[in-house]
This record gives sequence, structure tokens and C-alpha cells, in this order.
Amino acid sequence: MVEVNKADVLLGLQWGDEGKGKIVDVLTPHYKMVARFQGGPNAGHTLVFEGKKYILHTIPSGIFHRGCVNLVGNGVVLDPFIINNELDQLNLPLDVLKESLFVCGKAHLILPSHRLLDAAFEKKKGKGKIGSTLKGIGPAYTDKVARTGLRLADTASVTFREKYNALKEEHLRLAGDLGYALDELTLDGLSFPEYEDAWFQGLERLKALPRVQSEVFVNEALDKGARVLAEGAQGTLLDIDFGSYPYVTSSNTITAGACIGLGVAPTRIGEVFGVFKAYCTRVGSGPFPTEAVDEEATHLREQGNEYGSTTGRPRRCGWLDLPALRYAVMINGATRLIMTKVDVLNRMETIKVCVAYDLNGETQTLPPLSSGPDNLRPVYRELPGWQCSLENAETFEQLPQALLNYVTMIEDFVNVPVDIISTGPDRQQTLIRKGAGILKRLAVINEPQK
Repeated sequence: MVEVNKADVLLGLQWGDEGKGKIVDVLTPHYKMVARFQGGPNAGHTLVFEGKKYILHTIPSGIFHRGCVNLVGNGVVLDPFIINNELDQLNLPLDVLKESLFVCGKAHLILPSHRLLDAAFEKKKGKGKIGSTLKGIGPAYTDKVARTGLRLADTASVTFREKYNALKEEHLRLAGDLGYALDELTLDGLSFPEYEDAWFQGLERLKALPRVQSEVFVNEALDKGARVLAEGAQGTLLDIDFGSYPYVTSSNTITAGACIGLGVAPTRIGEVFGVFKAYCTRVGSGPFPTEAVDEEATHLREQGNEYGSTTGRPRRCGWLDLPALRYAVMINGATRLIMTKVDVLNRMETIKVCVAYDLNGETQTLPPLSSGPDNLRPVYRELPGWQCSLENAETFEQLPQALLNYVTMIEDFVNVPVDIISTGPDRQQTLIRKGAGILKRLAVINEPQK
């Protein structure tokens, strides 16, 4: 039987913000294609190299490597205004973009009025708001499921503007019914008409990029032997089905989402790289059993610069939740783990790790993936910190023993190896374990794919 070439998947195992963008950037030289499969500009993948910082919201994180094809799949929702700003940041010539950035025509568009609806729905919820990024993601996916949305391919139709106006008017009516007036909203500092004009300008630039059918594009690349890395956004615990509903995002953030969001069969999924922080963070509302308070929370937030790259909001910070991590490993079939931001814990004398939950005196081993109960309490194990800088560690094996003990405890709990540790934001601050399985998957680490 002929061996089938498979796509690898990289995704977050927590509530997002795990550092996925950096890891994709590090691994990209070993892949021919990087493909985003879900979410939209609510993502904020931060990359740091050569002294510069870049934040990508829609464009895949492999874009800075020449020779790598970057695909925005059918499962992604697109805001032309935001993509236009990203392209300005990249400052790449159109001929380079046409070789390196492809967009699926089946991807749905986020209209300016979707953002208006997002704000209206969130305002209506009052104290029960979910903490939306207000980027129009939820309303765009709602229209997709309701079969009233507009796709990128629709822009080629002579009736596109007519369809756009009809959908916009419906959105304005709904917002009005919720008591939300158009003049209440500014979008990225612009009035609605100004944003709409800029949106259409961005749409023209988006239409100039190569348009493909992601399911054909990806499978043909795999058939030709190309290595493909599917890049996820947000995190497992924000999955629309398996996350802490209703405090979740609007797409499937798990491995199965790569099949739907790119058109890849389950049998063509290879390794699943799960990325997690050495602690936990969350943006917006929803359960967070290990959330820290006072000085502990402040330390994690300031040392980790835990402010949303998309919204700028301060993130809620807390200790690593192992039952939640084990759940995420299970739901994704994660085969390799990558731990990020371990340097944030460098100064901690004692590190807490949640190993179970207590509910009215009974031990619980599954994370609370709903809005309650309020009386659930984490059961912590305390470990000594390494209390030193990691700057001098040039290999995984040179990390302090206390950190290696931390890694071993995690591996024993979730039964999956930690192959990579990130010790800082720069792509150079990445240590790969000697003899790690990820090296075998990438073949010879010193021979990136041409």
C-alpha cells in the first residue's frame, strides 16, 4: 500500500494566546504550506525576530518565509479592512504576495454591519456578556450557518453590491431592534461610512490575491509530497462545541476543525502539535478555576505582557490547569506538546499546578466546560521554582532541573511528550529536545523543505 502524505496540525490547548504564531514561524522552514483553517481577525498571532514585532490576525504565520505557500482556508472569515492593514504591515510587493498568499473563494466575508451587530448583541447581554472581541466574527458565522452570508467568490458577481446592501440593511434593522443606533459605533476610530469605504478599498486588494479552492489546493499539494502545516487560532477551550459554552468563540478550534476548514480528510491528518503556556490566561468572561488574584495575577500579567494583541485588554492570569490540559490533549489527539512562556515563571519561588478540582468535598477530574459551578475549587500541587534566567540555556537539556521536573510532571499527567520549550518571544528563544519525536516528523532538522 502506498503511504499517504499527511498534513500536520498546530493548535492551542488552552483559552488562546498560547504563542502559536511564534511556533508556526519557527517550524515553517520545514513545511511547504501553512494553512489557517478557522477563526478570523479575533486571532492575534505575534511574531518577534530581528528586533521587530509583527501581529497577524488573518494571514498565516508562515508569511515571513520565502518559498512557503500561505493559505487562508474556507473555514476562516475575512474582514478586508483588517487584511488590508496587515498587508500594509507586511509591505510585500504584489508579485511576492501572488506567490506566497492564497485565499479560498469559499471563505465568508465579515461585513462592517457584522461588527455593528456584534456590538449590539454584546451590549444587550449586559453583565452576561461573553467578552467578544467585537470583530464581527460571531454574526459572520451566524450568517454562514443561516445561508445568508457572502463569500469572497461572490464578489465576482454583478449583483454583489445589491446582495451586500440587502444584507447590510437586515443587519441595521436587527441592530435597531436591539436599541443600537448606527451613530453609536466607531470602528477602529472610523465612523461607519468611513469604515465601509475603507472596507471596499481593502476588498479590491483582497480580490487581487490568488483565489483557490482550499480542499483541492491542499490535497493536490499533499499528493505531490509537500509538507503542510494547518494553523489553528484561539484555543481548544474556546471551541464552539467542546469549550466553556457559551463563553466560547464561533468556530471549531480543535483538530477536527482543520478537516472542515480546509477540506482535508481525517485520514490525512498526521501529527498534532499542541501549544500551551506554562501557566494559564483567559480573555473575557467564563470559568477559570485556577485564576490567580492580587500579587500573583499581577506578576504573571506584567512578566508575561498579558494584554490582548487584538483587543489590548488585560488578560486574566492563573496557574496551569492539568485536568483541562489533559482534556484538550484527548479531544485533539495531540501527539506532541510545545510549552511556551516558561520564562514568565523565572522569578517564582513556588509554582502551583492544578491536578484536580474539589466540588463540595468530592474530587472532580474533568474541567468545568460550562458557566458553573461557582463553588468548584482547584486542588493544587506546589513545586519549587527554578528562580533563574534561562538566557544561557542553549539546549533543552541545559534547562534548570526544577524546570525539567516541571516538564516531567506535566508529561506524566497528560501522557504526551513535551518536545519544544519557548523561553522568550524571539524565534531564536526556542529549544527542541534532543531525540524528540518532532524531529523525526520534520525529518532532519538542518534540512528544511525546499
